[in-house]
Amino acid sequence: MKVGVLTVLFSDMPFEKMLDHVAEAGCEAVEIGVGGYPGNAHCDAAALLKDPAKRRRFLRAVEKRGLTISALSCHGNPVHPKQSVARRYHREWRNAVRLAAELGVERVIGFSGCPGDSDGSQWPNWVTCAWPPDYQEILKWQWEEKLIPYWAKEVAYAEKHGIKKFCFEMHPGFCVYNPETLLRLREACGPAIGANFDPSHLFWQGIDPVVAIQELGEAIYHVHAKDVKIDPYNTARNGVLDTKSFLDMPNRSWLFRTVGWGHSASASSTRTR
Repeated sequence: MKVGVLTVLFSDMPFEKMLDHVAEAGCEAVEIGVGGYPGNAHCDAAALLKDPAKRRRFLRAVEKRGLTISALSCHGNPVHPKQSVARRYHREWRNAVRLAAELGVERVIGFSGCPGDSDGSQWPNWVTCAWPPDYQEILKWQWEEKLIPYWAKEVAYAEKHGIKKFCFEMHPGFCVYNPETLLRLREACGPAIGANFDPSHLFWQGIDPVVAIQELGEAIYHVHAKDVKIDPYNTARNGVLDTKSFLDMPNRSWLFRTVGWGHSASASSTRTR
């Protein structure tokens, strides 16, 4: 295992200065954003794909500091119901796959995405309950008509380029948000689909990360170390489905935190199967 950092945290730094900072902090690897919501502050995938010399300089800058690239990160929604939005995320995703192949990087990290509720939708529709029955119809349509066909095609495209590890972050708001949905997509599309295991998104859903690790097993391809602080009073009042701004700290049910500032080492269950 190598300890690394997602470099979009330092988007305000020039690329090589960021690498110096990361290496001096003792990190051994970098996950580099190349598109999607995190952006591409340190890596213009389209430009690097056009210029082999730029790719060599990019890779040399990483390697001469004793670092490796653990993954390329492209967290977007390529099944977004707005076609203009979906096309942009799709293009960025494919660029990430092609660049990973050129750089010898094994993993590409992203989201499964979330469609709308029909071909006429304008916005994603994340279903969170089983009733009324309309929601079951939406889920069936999303998975069978949009999600599985899209990712089956993308797995084939990636494997053609030698990339065999798609690391989906299980993130609420998207169709893959817990171990069950991750494994469902993996069963439908093959073992190229795996998890970027980020416990912060699981904690606030009431998921025990230890049990989730047991459930996912070999389907875990990459890990983010991130925590969540759950406010017991606000959660008791309003539950965990909280849409208030992250800046409204006193009133939110939960907030992202650095590891150890949300849960103690003994917070998770040690139960085994």
